[in-house]
Amino acid sequence: MTDHVRLGARELTLGYGATTIVDGLTVDVAAGAVTAIVGPNACGKSTLLRGLARLMNPAAGQVILDGSDITRLRTKDVARKLGLLPQSSIAPEGITVADLVTRGRFPHQTMLRQFTRADQRAVADAMAATGVTAIAGRPVDQLSGGQRQRVWIAMVLAQQTPLILLDEPTTFLDIAHQIELLDLFADLNADQGRTIVAVLHDLNHACRFADEIIAMKAGSIVAQGNPAEIITAALVEEVYGLRCQVIDDPETGTPLVVPRASARMRAKRQDPPVVERRDGVDLRL
Repeated sequence: MTDHVRLGARELTLGYGATTIVDGLTVDVAAGAVTAIVGPNACGKSTLLRGLARLMNPAAGQVILDGSDITRLRTKDVARKLGLLPQSSIAPEGITVADLVTRGRFPHQTMLRQFTRADQRAVADAMAATGVTAIAGRPVDQLSGGQRQRVWIAMVLAQQTPLILLDEPTTFLDIAHQIELLDLFADLNADQGRTIVAVLHDLNHACRFADEIIAMKAGSIVAQGNPAEIITAALVEEVYGLRCQVIDDPETGTPLVVPRASARMRAKRQDPPVVERRDGVDLRL
């Protein structure tokens, strides 16, 4: 999968009722890259993603998908180019894991083309990649939050779109599954050329896995670019109001944000106890 779908916004204004959340925003998503949208709560991250995915009608401006106004494209045409994992999803009551993941293939069905072996392979590959094959026959509403999240991600992967939008994809997942999932998205980008755009709360995850970061505050973009170039202590304090140090991640060399400790927390830091071994037993002195 090497064709890069172009996605961007031009003077985009989005909101709910009389409340404007994103006002006149212009941005281009880096094609063929992993982009993370970060920022504090209620800054407009998810609203922007919903607008880019055509889940919200703009009050003004446009979302451009491959050179066309996304609102003028057929739903099925959009679904063949753009896969979306929203922040919250509700499965039909009683639907099984396999049946839900299979729904990711619906955009590829036509009157003349029904479910094929290629569709079966896509569903099987998506379930294997997200580790849900063993629970394929279980009802989705009987799963844990983390299992359900991986099932929804499998459905998006089964769609096999060149562009994937993810709204807080690591929600409900423990740290091991978070890293496993982010590694999967990085592999999809590196091996298949898929463009990935994800809203992430964890800034360190964003720095480690994203090629580009879009940092937002109060509905506007404060900075956009490579994490190593834009993530500084000054930017983190401007966006989040958090004093910190930014050091090199010892594993990847990418920026690692270390919040400054309060005076009380610093006072709790003590020198390690002196340990003496006697007769094979550690004694704290």
